[in-house]
Amino acid sequence: MNNRRDFLKYTSNGFGMLALSSMLAEQARSAQKDGSQRGHHRPSAKQVIFCFMDGGPSHVDSFDYKPELARQQGKPIGEGAVSKLSQSSAGRVWFGSPWKFRQRGESGLWVSDLFPHLATIADDLCVVRSMRGIQPLHGQQALLLHTGRVTGGAPSLGSWISYGLGSESQNLPSYVLLNNDWIPNGGYENFSSAFLPANHAATLLRAKGATVDNINPADKLAIQRRKLRLLAAQDKSFAGRTSDSVAIESAIRNYETAFRMQSAIPEVASVADETEETLAMYGVDSDHELKRYYSLQCLRARRLVERGVRFIEITCPLTHSNNSPWDQHGNIKKYHEENSLITGQAVTALITDLKRRGLLDQTIVIWAGEMGRTPHNPKITETCGRDHHVNGYSIFMAGGGFRGGTAYGKTDPFGNSVAENPLTIHDIHATVLHQMGLDHEQLTFRFGGRDVSLTDVHGRVVDELIE
Repeated sequence: MNNRRDFLKYTSNGFGMLALSSMLAEQARSAQKDGSQRGHHRPSAKQVIFCFMDGGPSHVDSFDYKPELARQQGKPIGEGAVSKLSQSSAGRVWFGSPWKFRQRGESGLWVSDLFPHLATIADDLCVVRSMRGIQPLHGQQALLLHTGRVTGGAPSLGSWISYGLGSESQNLPSYVLLNNDWIPNGGYENFSSAFLPANHAATLLRAKGATVDNINPADKLAIQRRKLRLLAAQDKSFAGRTSDSVAIESAIRNYETAFRMQSAIPEVASVADETEETLAMYGVDSDHELKRYYSLQCLRARRLVERGVRFIEITCPLTHSNNSPWDQHGNIKKYHEENSLITGQAVTALITDLKRRGLLDQTIVIWAGEMGRTPHNPKITETCGRDHHVNGYSIFMAGGGFRGGTAYGKTDPFGNSVAENPLTIHDIHATVLHQMGLDHEQLTFRFGGRDVSLTDVHGRVVDELIE
């Protein structure tokens, strides 16, 4: 037996048993090692908040100013503009933005009037205008954004960060999904731990209704402890008959986390102790129901950061009968403005609030959809929209050592394809991991006979994006 882990394995106890046998003891909590790595170099950031703009916000209507697109509106795009990475054909016509663009802040970053709140914090935004995807399909691109694969069965970015760094919180999960009653295309596999230990999967907290099912215990504390001791005994018995107790230990860790969440979740979910100024800044007092719920989740994200949760994702509510919230094939002006109304103030408040509390430097805020939208349409009408486009689109990061007030990469004069410094989501993943103190090539897990990583054989740290 070479180490403590071998000792526990061969005595048929396992770390799950050790944790349960001393549930509330600090020594037991510190002994819950599951093979997670603990960083490869000094980190620039400690936590991540991912604001997922599901459906694909239009890059040419938000952060990628294309005056030529407006000048050529209504003219055929021609064969040279056709791409398999978007829904396009030579007969389509260019479609200029319905919103005006302006240079914002001291940096002069271009932001359209679609996002009046985000425009006020332009100097904190690190915009990438040269993202390229693989397929113009929501499910595949959503999985790619989250897991680095266009097929299911791979761990999400949040799960990899949880696995790589663990949690700073003893009473909350390391990966939390703040959901708004809509599961994005690609399903729960966007947030799955897949072949990583199950305790690294996302824990879902709802915006309305019960924050977590069964969070209020049916049994008294003493009875719960007796039940957990029974589970511990069963775990010991079963672990003694199996050669690999990782799944058992992960389940036990989830039971233990759930036990402690009974008091932690109600406290973090409630915003009763927040000031009226803070509630108004986020928009929690809004008359618009969906805006109110989304704002609540953004405020909860800040509270989770304060309590040491490692990775937090916020999804958008489904605003109308459509495939995804930002998927406007028609009526783009109406529905993009509604989505901006719901999300823009709260995301701005989140970044501003983190900054004023001294938390933005240690927290990476990612704002991204899985794709952009075509800069062309079959014809120009009052209710026309934009289709799927992954040949060039925009996302942004803020905080965590990313360069604020900057724009990286370029698309062509129409926003139709990347013209300079193309990046993939693997590059973004590699850079985010780097800022968190993790090397994307070294953060691996043995599965299927090989060492698997988030970025596989792809990706590079984009030094130009970071301080």
